[in-house]
Amino acid sequence: MQIKYIVLLAAIMLLSACNTNEKTENKETKPDMEGMGMMNMMETISISKSNPLVTIKLAGELKPDEQTELFAKVNSYVQQIRVDIGDRVVKGQTLVVLEAPEIMSQIANAKAKMQAQEAIYLSTKSTYDRMLKADKTEGAVAKDAIDQIKARKLSDESQLAAARSAYNEINNIKDYLVIKAPFSGIITNRSIDLGAYVGPMSKTPLLVIENNEKLRLNLSVSEAHTPYIKIGDTIRFYVRSQPEMKYMALISRKSGSLDVRLRSEKIEADFINKSNVLKPYMVAETSISLQNTVATFFVPKTAVVESGMGVYVIRINNGKTQYVPVSKGRVMGDKVEVFGDLAEGEHILKMASEEIMEGKVVPSKDPQVKK
Repeated sequence: MQIKYIVLLAAIMLLSACNTNEKTENKETKPDMEGMGMMNMMETISISKSNPLVTIKLAGELKPDEQTELFAKVNSYVQQIRVDIGDRVVKGQTLVVLEAPEIMSQIANAKAKMQAQEAIYLSTKSTYDRMLKADKTEGAVAKDAIDQIKARKLSDESQLAAARSAYNEINNIKDYLVIKAPFSGIITNRSIDLGAYVGPMSKTPLLVIENNEKLRLNLSVSEAHTPYIKIGDTIRFYVRSQPEMKYMALISRKSGSLDVRLRSEKIEADFINKSNVLKPYMVAETSISLQNTVATFFVPKTAVVESGMGVYVIRINNGKTQYVPVSKGRVMGDKVEVFGDLAEGEHILKMASEEIMEGKVVPSKDPQVKK
């Protein structure tokens, strides 16, 4: 029994000794870890200017070069439909013929009135000419009679002009009954059938025609990137349905203004759609290379602080921290372009945060300066 108690007592003493050693080691290790964390927080880097080629990726949309929705100008019925979805048409080709009996009746009525007024005018003009010829004989025709027939002739002439104008106006409406292609393209939508009643108040177009031989790649570029994009630059892209195929388009237009809501500028790049390999309204994943005309500063993203005080980096000035306001530009991997009151060779904190107060002393033993 005594031997059992001795063995048990020895085991308890051994466990107590082990726990004491672990606590001692933890106490010795903790200050070292805290010191290491502090050293990393106050690590500095030297900044220098560079002018790298930065590539940004944006999602865009392909749109047809021309697109028009065709509506009926007057209330009428569909008499003929000469095209359907997928048909290619040329400019001026007749697409739809409409019928409006009441308009044809109005045209006939206006034409009859014009012809009647023309007959009245010709009769008055003939009388005027005879009286004018007779007036060559002195005293044959009274001067008042000449004046009256002349005024009547001018009145009939004016009424004839009004009748002709009314006829031409109603006759021009007849042209609206024939709908023609405004440009060469393809019919992409049709919403009518023979005999359908159509009119100008309808919100649904009769046909939709698109010119997709050339597509417009539409992009919205953020304010920070707009200064680096020029007309004539090349955009490389692919569409999500064909990720293995790569295409190129040239920037042709810039809006010249920022969207108030998105703070971005709209740009368009033209793509010649040979053999119609791409379709309008496909989503394109683009790559655009941006390069400045002068060298600028690129710093780690972790060196830039964004807080309620603004955007800034923390510079080391005479061994103390100093806030330097900056504005951000292009992004390249884990680095970001910054603009501010900075000079080459200066040192900033690599791991900046708003918890680091301005004027804090940086230990002289700390910085392991990296270039």
